[in-house]
Amino acid sequence: MTANSSSSVLYTAAQVRALDNAFIASGVPAAALMKRAGRSAFELLCERFDELSEITVFAGGGNNAGDGFVVAALAAARRLPVTVVLLGDPEKLGEAARAAYDYARQEGVIMMPPGPAPTRGVIVDSLLGIGVSGEVRPEYRKVIEQINSAGLPVLSLDMPSGLCADTGAELGVAVKADITITFIANKRGLFTGRGPALAGELLLDDLAAPADIYETVEAEVKRQSFANLRAALPARQADAHKGDFGHVMVIGGDVGRGGAAMMAAEAAARGGAGLVSLATRPEHVAAMLARQPEVMACGVISGQELEPWLVRPTVLVVGPGLGQSPWSEQMLQQALATDLPLVLDADALNLVAKGRLWPAGKKRDNWLLTPHPGEAARLLDCSTAEIQADRFASVQQLQLQYGGVALLKGAGTLVVGADRPINIIAAGNPGMASGGMGDVLSGLLGALLAQGLSSYDAANLGASVHAHAADLAAADGGQVSLLATDILAYVGELLGD
Repeated sequence: MTANSSSSVLYTAAQVRALDNAFIASGVPAAALMKRAGRSAFELLCERFDELSEITVFAGGGNNAGDGFVVAALAAARRLPVTVVLLGDPEKLGEAARAAYDYARQEGVIMMPPGPAPTRGVIVDSLLGIGVSGEVRPEYRKVIEQINSAGLPVLSLDMPSGLCADTGAELGVAVKADITITFIANKRGLFTGRGPALAGELLLDDLAAPADIYETVEAEVKRQSFANLRAALPARQADAHKGDFGHVMVIGGDVGRGGAAMMAAEAAARGGAGLVSLATRPEHVAAMLARQPEVMACGVISGQELEPWLVRPTVLVVGPGLGQSPWSEQMLQQALATDLPLVLDADALNLVAKGRLWPAGKKRDNWLLTPHPGEAARLLDCSTAEIQADRFASVQQLQLQYGGVALLKGAGTLVVGADRPINIIAAGNPGMASGGMGDVLSGLLGALLAQGLSSYDAANLGASVHAHAADLAAADGGQVSLLATDILAYVGELLGD
């Protein structure tokens, strides 16, 4: 596969069409681009699947079908058994796709309407590509369900059919691919929402596009490398002392919820904060000191008791294990009354959403909000399904409504700040779907803020460290048994000089 710097920029379907037009305007005909895409997919097919006993190409009625026709033609030229299951009307194909259809017919490719599901070989999905935006139509739904139930390897061309290129939402039903090869540029829906689960292994081929065409389209979504994000954290001077790296105070741990606050405090310590303290229920202090004696733990039973402890910290992390009791409200109220940078997570977000402690519509520039989709739904007074239907719009609305920096957790975590691009964290694994992961993340974020990073840089680096550490831990011990505290051992490796 060939790729250029455009791989770090993620595009909508409309933006990719603009890139296509710029590519064609540079002197490469649309039909030639289609042949490049089809040839790239066919070579990948031959490289990855040794036993090509049969190839079944499912083709729709648009340009994505044209890529599939080229694959079928090349397979037939190699004397490989290949069939095209055609849903679209050849008479309605665009010029380039019709030329690819004629090419396949000239090579003797059999075209047939949908019928029984294939029982052997490999499936090539070229049904819908980036062209679909609404709910998948019934005739396509039936075929997609057939593909998913066939139990055969699937290669999707450009996008798994039924996955929205703009949002990563599954449009009623979508193909679950083993490999997706996408062309010209990465589509942002491949990296968040349902995208990572449906795309399988993702490869980009820019089809030898000239670099200057990417300058013609400005995209607002980025995917920064870990190395670039890590560069935001400055090297430590030889004469540094703990005061140079800030003081994080974690506030949380209501009755029965002490573990969450302890994990956040431990993560803040592992993340490089010079000092870490924990304000929690008195009954949790002994456990914190036994687990991590470097953390200064204080027991507080009211907001009034907490207030004197807020003089020394430089950053507050509020929410892990906080609960929503009167004690919880007093803790958050005292934190909100300070001018300190804040990381809000878990029940701190739920309490803010209720509007009693923080006026609805009031913004704050120096806080970092870290909701999962359910918490984001409460903050925006909508359903979780609405959040997931367009995660990009949701995270932007969170930032616009509340100010500061918003970090929307989930597959393909999104980070956005005022006048800053949306960044996708393209790392992590399903093993992270376990209790305490968010608490560890909030502690890491607090540590990075304490070391002088901006909220936007801290959010991006912290989420990236968190996800990459989880990948390292899962590689060593598997995903199923992955615990939140398992990833702490890898944080130093990732943040080390």
